[in-house]
Amino acid sequence: MNVKSADAGTPPKDGRTIQSVTRALDILEVLSMSEGEMPLNEIARMTGLNVSTCHHILLTLLTRGYVGQAQKGRSYSLGSKVIELSSNRARQFSLVDLAMPALRELNDRTGENVHLAVIQGNDLVILTELASPKIVRVVTDSISLANAAHASAIGKAILAWLPEPEITRLLDHKGLTKFTERTVVDRHDLIEGLRHVRRFGFAMEKEEFLPGVVSVGTAIRDYSGTVLGAVGCTIPGGRADEDHLELVKNAVQACAGSIATRLGRPSEDQRES
Repeated sequence: MNVKSADAGTPPKDGRTIQSVTRALDILEVLSMSEGEMPLNEIARMTGLNVSTCHHILLTLLTRGYVGQAQKGRSYSLGSKVIELSSNRARQFSLVDLAMPALRELNDRTGENVHLAVIQGNDLVILTELASPKIVRVVTDSISLANAAHASAIGKAILAWLPEPEITRLLDHKGLTKFTERTVVDRHDLIEGLRHVRRFGFAMEKEEFLPGVVSVGTAIRDYSGTVLGAVGCTIPGGRADEDHLELVKNAVQACAGSIATRLGRPSEDQRES
């Protein structure tokens, strides 16, 4: 099935169609029909565009977050912005409801505060939080993370899997606020840290956002690898010894994997079979 741009057929009688917008929508529609990433040449073929034009439009969509790009090669998928703006999909399922069983299990297993977060617009937003059952715990009820994606593990977990142009756009808009003496405010150092997050599968910060608080976070990604949000734990520094951090790190990653599986992303075992 081919999706043709307006210029490939008869133009509308009112002459109001904007060719570049039509072509961009054609590309999004083609990507929406794919079960995973699509190579540039295939997208160009399906839309009836030449490769150069298709590539330039994809780059524009990439910078706005409507398209995601594979880590290697010229393959593309729908970006997180499409999911964010899709009211139909939002009505089909609630990420909070879908994730809640796994979040409760994480809360029980670690005994720490559990957070589920997403990027909405330019802000890091906590969708839901489960409090630690312990007497000594981190109180975050009245604390906003809107400007703290770079200073929180749950924010870094999301940033690490965004396309680099989207990371740049967010950082340009929000800046790098220095919350504590340990906050990373050098952009090069932050980007390097995000590479480690992708490599190891989790983010960790120690007193970068709140003094005396450590946090661990892992991204939630769908079948195409697009990041939808992140799950994480906040831990009082006095409990953040090596053994407990290892437990929390493993539990957070398992929680994110469980949520991703419920979203339709194959588990590690399924991918290996």
